[in-house]
Amino acid sequence: QLQLVESGGGLVQPGGSLRLSCVASGFTRDYYTIGWFRQAPGKEREWVSCINRSSRFTHYADSVKGRFTISTDNAKNTVYLQMNSLKAEDTAVYYCATRPQGHRACATYPQDYDYWGQGTQVAVSS
Repeated sequence: QLQLVESGGGLVQPGGSLRLSCVASGFTRDYYTIGWFRQAPGKEREWVSCINRSSRFTHYADSVKGRFTISTDNAKNTVYLQMNSLKAEDTAVYYCATRPQGHRACATYPQDYDYWGQGTQVAVSS
């Protein structure tokens, strides 16, 4: 069974940076696409970005485009989310998730993802 573990969250001032990591373990073969989502208190889970670990195709929500960068290190089974120029509205719990085995396309809805990590808290505040 696949397991995902996020790390790298924390408290940062507006304009600062954080790098989140999502490490996959267990049976990872043919799980091509990883997505990042976030959920702020009282709000629905929001798609942030996704990457195809094979083709390295990436896709971003408009709200983070130009500020966040998703990348993968397949040797380490790790997907990163580099977050720059952070804003207060980026405050949320960030989750990584994987699309079902064999699915290569990025998707933007939570129901299109199978396995989820436990989340890591990001707080942007002065």
